[in-house]
Amino acid sequence: MEDLRKDVLKKVKNGTFNCEKELTLSLINGKWKITTIYHLGHNGAMRFNEIKRLFPTITHKVLTSQLRELEEDGLIHREVFPEVPPRVEYSLTELGESLMPIIQSMYLWGQENMKYFTKDTANHQ
Repeated sequence: MEDLRKDVLKKVKNGTFNCEKELTLSLINGKWKITTIYHLGHNGAMRFNEIKRLFPTITHKVLTSQLRELEEDGLIHREVFPEVPPRVEYSLTELGESLMPIIQSMYLWGQENMKYFTKDTANHQ
């Protein structure tokens, strides 16, 4: 977690982020990251294959990459249980949990406005 803070601080000092919104978006940017955080927040700890089943079109490689990035950014925790065969579970960290109100608001906004966009699309066809 300390390395994450140093990396983010370095990016802030170097001007990589123009504002706090860019920092937030950089952490959740990725096709599957927001929904992964959402499901971990609602379902609790999950194993890799449980997460993969939520996204039938995702490849093993892409999911692995997204989970690693979320872990490196301190949003999820990866726990390996010393069993044979090894069992790995992913869960939200405190930092990841702090994103849940934002993601929940995004979900509700999408739910409320889905009709507008589908209606608009139907009118243009």
